[in-house]
Parts: sequence; C-alpha cells; structure tokens
Amino acid sequence: MPSYTLRQLEYLVAVADAGSISAAAGALHVTPTAVASAITELERTLHTQLMVRRKAHGVVLTPTGTFLYNRATTLLRDADELQLATASGGAELVGPLVLGCYATLAPTIVPTLMRWVAEQHPSVDLTVVTGSQAELPHRLLAGSLDLAVGYDMGLPAGLDSVVLYEAPPYVLLPENHPAASAESVSLADLAAEPMILLNFPPAQEHTLMLYADAGVTPTIVQRTTDFELTRSLVAHGFGYTILIQRPASPTTYDGMPLAVREISPSVRPAVVRMMWPHDVRLTDRARALVDFAQANGHLLDPRTRQTRTAVNQT
Repeated sequence: MPSYTLRQLEYLVAVADAGSISAAAGALHVTPTAVASAITELERTLHTQLMVRRKAHGVVLTPTGTFLYNRATTLLRDADELQLATASGGAELVGPLVLGCYATLAPTIVPTLMRWVAEQHPSVDLTVVTGSQAELPHRLLAGSLDLAVGYDMGLPAGLDSVVLYEAPPYVLLPENHPAASAESVSLADLAAEPMILLNFPPAQEHTLMLYADAGVTPTIVQRTTDFELTRSLVAHGFGYTILIQRPASPTTYDGMPLAVREISPSVRPAVVRMMWPHDVRLTDRARALVDFAQANGHLLDPRTRQTRTAVNQT
C-alpha cells in the first residue's frame, strides 16, 4: 500500500492551483501549518522535493512536483468518482456535471439535454453556463467545465469531440425584400446591398470566410454583437444578414416577419460539436451525456424541431 495519503495529494494540488501555501490553506479552510506539514511529509515519503518555497513569493513546482500534480489531479478525480458511484451501489449516475454552451446555440440545445438528464439521471446535478466560442474551449482546458457545445471553428489544440449536427448558413431578409420571392439567394447578388454583420466570434469570421470563398466583398453597414438585435434590424429594413443558428419562428421579438432563404450555390456548413479535454477521462455522467447527444443530434438540430418528440430513452 502507498505510504502517502489522498489528503496530502489534495493539499499539493491546492497549493499548486492557489500559488501559495497560505492561499491554499484559506481555500481548504485549514491552517497554513497543516498544509505545509502535509507537503513536507509527502516530500519525505516520496524522497524528493516537490516545490520551491519562496518567502513572500509563493511556491513553484519542481519538475517532479509538476509530474505528481498532473497524476494527483487525475487520482483525486477518480477517488471522488468512486465515492459517488459507491454511494448508489453503481445503480445510478450521481454527482455534478458542468456543461458549457455557445450562447446562440443554448436556447435550442440546452433544454433538451437538461430534460434528458432530469428524466433519466435525476441524481446528476447538471449546471449549465453559456459563453463565447473563444471562451468555452479555454474553460474546458482549465478544468472549470466538463463538457462544452460549440461550433467547429477556431478550436485550440487538446480537445476531443463528437459531431452533433451540421448547420448550413442561410440568408435572413426583410419579408418584403425582392429576393424573398426566390427559394435561394447568391452571395454575389447580395454583395452590393447593405449588410448587418453579427460581430460575435465565430460568426463574423465564418461569414466573411463565406464571402471570400465566393470571391465577393459584402457591403457592411452595421455590426452588432447580439443575435436578436441583428434579426430585428433586418426585419425593420436596415439590411440583410447571414446567420447559422435557426430559431423555429421566422419573426423577431417585436413580432416583425422575416424571410429565411438558402444560399446558392450551397456553402460549407458549420459543424456543432460536443467537446472535452483530450487528456481528461470523462466521468460516467459526462460520457452518458456525450453518448445521448451524439446519438440524438437530430433532436438538437433546430431544422428538425417540428418533429421532435418527448425524450424518453436512456
């Protein structure tokens, strides 16, 4: 049996995360002496120095300390999972699960996932946070999220993912726009008209990439960072826009009608993915949600919302 304890490993991880023994002690609600003593005993047991303690400047992990920190983080996580699973005898999924979702996708994706968790795994404590496409992957890598849903655009290295569904971009026009009578619209035909650009990553990069691929330049007259404001400005005749996320209703918050038209010739679709850090083993709770979302991407795709039925599968 190992002569070190999980408590010692917990204190090591806390000190590394907090940057000092005193800060770690405050987070753990113990005395700095208790933390320092635990680290000293751990170093004695393992016959190695794990950190350099610098007076008034916190601590720095040694290479061996960094190695142990990475392994201890996984070990402590597995120990927590063992305790949660044992409490139910392995009969049900229990414990916290933190899901991040790109803000404009959340209204159509999150409720379905929340309902499935509530109905099939009521002992799972699901927390949902929304954010930008740039923010969520980094929160995953930092360990503050278990899973995240977003577009397959501008993702950093170090993530694994599964495809949920593809989302073709579309043109949004005022209802009385001349092009609204056609089934589809080309980007070249719209290039000279006033455009409202959703200036919210990754929407703007994706839209401008579509125009670059088509070899034309849009006439941007307004930039917004709000999805619904963009739709409202279009409905009130200030221009057209290109969007990816598709609300079920072709009307704005204030009841103004809109025309949704496909882009011709067809352009590359955006891909919606559920992702997690590559070097983190998913908990049973997270794996269950990944499996459900991957198998039921059609329930999350707003283009098929009209045929959606109550989720009753495990």
